[in-house]
Amino acid sequence: MSASLRERRGSGSTSSEPDANLVLHRAQAALEEEHSMTVWSAVKSYPKAIGWSILASTCIIMEGYDLVVIFSFFAFPAFTKKYGQLTANGTYEVPAAWQTGLTNGTCIGEMIGLFLTGIFADKYGQRWTIIGALALVSCFIFITFFSPNIHVLLVGQILCGIPWGVFQTITPAYAADVVPMDLRPYLTSYVNLCWVMGQIIGSGVLRALVDRTDQWGYRIPYALQWIWPVPLAIAMFLAPESPWWLVRQGRVEDAERSLNRLMSRKGRNTFDSQKAVAAIIHTNEMEKQVTKGTSYMDCFKGIELRRTEICMMVWMIQILCGGGIMAFSSYFFERAGLDTAYSFDLSMAQYGLGAVGVFIAWALIPWVGRRTLFIVGQIMMMVLLLIIGFIGVGPKSQPSSWAVGALLLVYVFVYDITVGPLTYSFVSEISSTRLRQKTMVLARNAYLVANIVNNVLTPHMLNPTAWNWGPKTGLFWAGVCFLTIVWAYYRLPEPKGRTCAELDDLFERKIPARQFARTVANPFDNGRRGGSVDAALREQESRKTQGD
Repeated sequence: MSASLRERRGSGSTSSEPDANLVLHRAQAALEEEHSMTVWSAVKSYPKAIGWSILASTCIIMEGYDLVVIFSFFAFPAFTKKYGQLTANGTYEVPAAWQTGLTNGTCIGEMIGLFLTGIFADKYGQRWTIIGALALVSCFIFITFFSPNIHVLLVGQILCGIPWGVFQTITPAYAADVVPMDLRPYLTSYVNLCWVMGQIIGSGVLRALVDRTDQWGYRIPYALQWIWPVPLAIAMFLAPESPWWLVRQGRVEDAERSLNRLMSRKGRNTFDSQKAVAAIIHTNEMEKQVTKGTSYMDCFKGIELRRTEICMMVWMIQILCGGGIMAFSSYFFERAGLDTAYSFDLSMAQYGLGAVGVFIAWALIPWVGRRTLFIVGQIMMMVLLLIIGFIGVGPKSQPSSWAVGALLLVYVFVYDITVGPLTYSFVSEISSTRLRQKTMVLARNAYLVANIVNNVLTPHMLNPTAWNWGPKTGLFWAGVCFLTIVWAYYRLPEPKGRTCAELDDLFERKIPARQFARTVANPFDNGRRGGSVDAALREQESRKTQGD
């Protein structure tokens, strides 16, 4: 409990109401301050929070790098010669079944890691969970680097997937916890930029080694993964813990210290950390009234079911809108008729456009809003997939192959302006703060299930020894994308300009998705919340006394 609150109790007051009123008053003041804050004032007040959030999200660069490596290796001569089979035309090819196995093996490992994240992050905090995952990935890289055959490589991919699953949800959750409302869409969507940066680095490394035919052609890309874990672990050891997690643990004074570490000196003079902590306490107690527990099952009870559904669908749409093709881009370009070197050149251009797309998204988010930008992006991607598919129906030629390549680049550009970065913003904001980590775990697992289906279908669609659809694959994903547009129109709400407490209020009142943007939220209109806040303060003081 903060010093001022303890002082109020120590003055001889026997009524519990003043403390509750004090917290509610401070929480209201914090909400007003957050709404009055501009993006630029938030940047000046919370530069340290931005820096720590960026450092945590850098873990995703490592994962994006490795995933693009394993997917692109299917078109990599040195890799296919080592782990593939000789085909009738004299070239080596990794069979579609093993392509599916390697990609889905990673997904299985990620599912395990995601499940563990929801448990360990709640118990030990986000910092130590990230540090533990970095230690694990340092060990598991040895297996992929030294794998003598494709069977051992599969084991390595599954084990590496465990810490990657940790990084996928804990980094955007940390970003959402440590920055104010106006910075949330930028720092959470920055995770998508980290994916793109990892993919650019991976594609660049593979392009530099594409002409190398010895074992180092595929071992060097694996070895480069050891660059990341140690410096990132040191950075996370020095980082402040999430104030939201600290409040849930009853460590209010630690939460205030954490907030002070996240703000600049000017920010501490302008925005009172005690008010911010009061807002966290109030929001936490609001959510406890609606959902008592914090287990995975609680994510499917009451109003939490709707929030979980939205988060799961939004993340699945990254695959269902046709985005799964991007992971196989080098292989897709080859099957469209381009040379291997040109395929990797286009892949690098694809990821470069993706990085630019994220910056454009940051410029559009304040003006357009998340919901509108997300749905418009889906519509544009569906049209591009239809055009790619219809080109594939015609005879294959060099001009048509380059046309498919150019359209896929435009598709990636649109994806990384809309669905790609906005997904991380939605899942971080729509989930309630008490169940944020577990809701995001469930949502990411839903994404992985969709990705497993994609990893089964797409290699068969593209592989010349299987279905051999080539660019016609675009027609299939255009149809699926249409269904996701219908869902988003009716079910996806607009979280722009809403604090966590205001979102809780709108979901508690069951406001329809299309009315979220114009509905007035008032998280302080329920009188019973004062008593619950006071009970929480008494519980926290009791914990503090027992600890002393």
